Amino acid sequence: MSVLGLDGVLGLGSVPGLDQVSGSNFAYQHHTLTRCLDDMAELGRTTVELWGIAPHLHIPQADSAHQKKVRELLQERELTVACVTPEQVAYPVNIASGEEWLREQSLQFFLRAAEVCSELESPLLFLTAGRGYEDEPAEVAWARSVECLQTITQRAADLGVACVLEPLQRVESNLVTDAGSLRLMLDDVGSSTLGVVIDTVAMAAAGENISDYAKAFGEGIRHVHLVDGAPTGHLAWGDGFLDLDEILRELSQLNYSGALTFELFGDGSYALEPRAAVVQCLDAVEASLRRISA
Repeated sequence: MSVLGLDGVLGLGSVPGLDQVSGSNFAYQHHTLTRCLDDMAELGRTTVELWGIAPHLHIPQADSAHQKKVRELLQERELTVACVTPEQVAYPVNIASGEEWLREQSLQFFLRAAEVCSELESPLLFLTAGRGYEDEPAEVAWARSVECLQTITQRAADLGVACVLEPLQRVESNLVTDAGSLRLMLDDVGSSTLGVVIDTVAMAAAGENISDYAKAFGEGIRHVHLVDGAPTGHLAWGDGFLDLDEILRELSQLNYSGALTFELFGDGSYALEPRAAVVQCLDAVEASLRRISA
């Protein structure tokens, strides 16, 4: 297969096309952002999801000079930003924290992230609901998360940026972990600019499928992390056992037209040879689209 010719598999009606696959710096944490963006451009990507990690785009350090450098790197390769995804699980960032100082610091982190989105012309800011203490009533942390999400989404909207919220696996959060709790959170936040992320691994871990999200959210689904798992792990396609054909077929029933991003973690070899893992994913999606369109 010719990598540079990947986007020839289009015109499949409502089936997602390879032109919807966004590049990203997931798995490139041990490489320069320049190397990452070179790879994404050479692999035919026109948009990228920027994972907010150091040194690529650490939100607290993303001053005007750094953002100018990132914009120049993107423009030189004719790339645009599809979504900014600040690190918010491994870092000490938790908008539902019971510690006021940590919650306030986390809130300011996301308010700054909304500004970075605006400055990089990213249409989406990626959010999660955080987590509460395991030994306190869940509704207490839930209320803290709702209040912060309302503040963040309002500030982002003022800047012309929409937000998307992703359920986490139960080991990562005790608040929003499936389509049902995500529906409740969206209702409580009450923001028309807050949409939904489908993460195929978190979805599988919760025992759900695209149809469950379609019923709950419909056109509110605005971003997809398309990644294999066993059922967890955020693996390159073919390294897990999720059904890519079924996922793409169900997305086609939604007429989903947003970005699809490979969020690659897990296998340490991905961080050493990230381009190979991205190509593996692109090959798998291309083969799947051909099977679906046959």
